[in-house]
Amino acid sequence: MKLIVGLGNPGIEYQFTPHNLGFLTIDRIASDCGVQVRNRQCRALTARAVIAGQPVLLAKPETYMNLSGLAVRDLLAKHELSSASDLILIYDELDLPLGTIRIRQRGSSAGHNGMESVIGALGTQEFLRIRLGIAPGRKVSDGVKFVLTPFRKRELKQVDAVLDTAAEAVKAILTHGAEAAMNRFNRKAES
Repeated sequence: MKLIVGLGNPGIEYQFTPHNLGFLTIDRIASDCGVQVRNRQCRALTARAVIAGQPVLLAKPETYMNLSGLAVRDLLAKHELSSASDLILIYDELDLPLGTIRIRQRGSSAGHNGMESVIGALGTQEFLRIRLGIAPGRKVSDGVKFVLTPFRKRELKQVDAVLDTAAEAVKAILTHGAEAAMNRFNRKAES
């Protein structure tokens, strides 16, 4: 089984903010699979599904972004999964333009508090992650305020498209492996 975790913050006020792209991706994948992410375990909402013939556990930590690692660590332990081979983490990335997607097999948190928590809780940077760009076409003076402010109406079409792309990327990883998925999805967003 693979554990697919989207990072975000619980609560309706955060639902459609850039910081919740991970949660929104999990919801899109769940919808595509015909399941609902509503079972509670290990401080997360979860759902079981099958993607590309593989059993997966979809998860949205309820710990708020800055403590996401606690839920991820507990889910891996409960299901006897390895972070290096069984975890796919999906989260927002302010260093990438909106609509961009990057798959990486390891790396630092780059200042992302949710990633910082996961790396700290797992004690490793060796796990697969899908980074979803959220940077607008303008300078962001207050990053914290930006990631917690709902998307603008004109951005929603692009957000919808990136959710589809992220769901496709998960399927590609499970079908063809991380390297093939990286070759397919790690390219510049089309303007």
